[in-house]
Amino acid sequence: MLYGRLQAVKWRGLGVTEKTISETKIEKVRFLQAKLADAKAAILSDYCGLNVQEMSELRGMLRKADVELHVVKNTLARRAVESTHLKPLTEYVKGPIAVALTIDDAVGMAKVLTEYTKKEPKLDIRVGIIEGRVLTAQQITQVAELPPREVLLAQMLGAMQNPLSGLAGVLHGVLRQLLYALVAIKDAKGQTGD
Repeated sequence: MLYGRLQAVKWRGLGVTEKTISETKIEKVRFLQAKLADAKAAILSDYCGLNVQEMSELRGMLRKADVELHVVKNTLARRAVESTHLKPLTEYVKGPIAVALTIDDAVGMAKVLTEYTKKEPKLDIRVGIIEGRVLTAQQITQVAELPPREVLLAQMLGAMQNPLSGLAGVLHGVLRQLLYALVAIKDAKGQTGD
């Protein structure tokens, strides 16, 4: 309790009132809520042990994959998560956490984080949520091993196209055989009519 009073005195000494502090926290929660509401996927990780340079490197790698990384106090993170579709993550918000968010490619985010954990084991992936499903660290690693979204779509279209092209080939073959049969009948009638 004494520490809290000393902190309040410290803030007041800087000309910051308690109301200003709570307003700032409310703004942070609203900002994070907006980001979480738009997110297609989120991954929580423990960044304890990473220095500033390593965190900057990780943020740069994530930024290239269109992923945002936010380091947030647990209380603010819980409040922000509770009012979004990512509410199942609330129980995992403990200790020092970094929240990685993406609105596009969840697989790309998982790949970057998994690759970085191989390089720097101090980053510990805890849990994630993708498409409304809570995933463990091991499941996130499995997601990271999936091919990129574009490759999966191409494979799916190829799989759909193969039966259609096969059907077209069969129909073309049937028409060709029908044509040969008609030509043979015409030739047979032409020879008997002579």
